Amino acid sequence: MAQNCLKCLKYTMCVVNFLCFICGTAGFGFGVFMMMNSKVSSLIPSLSSLNIANMLFITGIIMTCVSFLGFLGALKENRCLLVTFFILLFILMLVELTAAFLLLLYESKIDSFLQRDLTDSLEKSRESAKGGNSTMSKGDWDIIQTMFHCCGVHNSSDWKDKVPASCCSKTQCHINQPGCYNKLKAWFEGNFLATGVAVIVLCIIEVLGMCFSVTLFCHISQSGLSYK
Repeated sequence: MAQNCLKCLKYTMCVVNFLCFICGTAGFGFGVFMMMNSKVSSLIPSLSSLNIANMLFITGIIMTCVSFLGFLGALKENRCLLVTFFILLFILMLVELTAAFLLLLYESKIDSFLQRDLTDSLEKSRESAKGGNSTMSKGDWDIIQTMFHCCGVHNSSDWKDKVPASCCSKTQCHINQPGCYNKLKAWFEGNFLATGVAVIVLCIIEVLGMCFSVTLFCHISQSGLSYK
């Protein structure tokens, strides 16, 4: 009975890690696609390297590597790979919890920083449009303003006399359209619960993965197999 339970645990761990490997590969591929086609990263110049495309790329690589270790360790019953899998999951969980704590602790400072950076980005876009180069505006601000039906950081006056077409309809410009900063803030606040639930579910999966790897590791040790 115990042997059957451990086999079930082993293959469950293999299936879950294989699914995570597929998700990681998909995230990696989507990240590469966004890096080649998306230009939204310049909206926050100070964090241009931490845009969605790069985050997906990095997350995909991490998920792929960790899940591969877990899959191979469970399939081959390799204690060294299982220990490595456990340590990596533990480190990832600590990083996630630390990041969540810091975001909550410095929420007001992050809010001010984003507002200031968005203003700087808009000024650069306005200056580039004034110089006849509207690529940045079209690639960044037009996407956000069209998606969230907003204009400027606080309102259309941020653009002064260079209001882009994304703030306008076919007949007129929406002078009273709300700013993108408040729209983005409301969107993040509206999805805060879903994000929190996703983080909790992710932590639970990681804890279960650590428990499974430790159980399988102990079983291999008790079986008297050599350290692989």
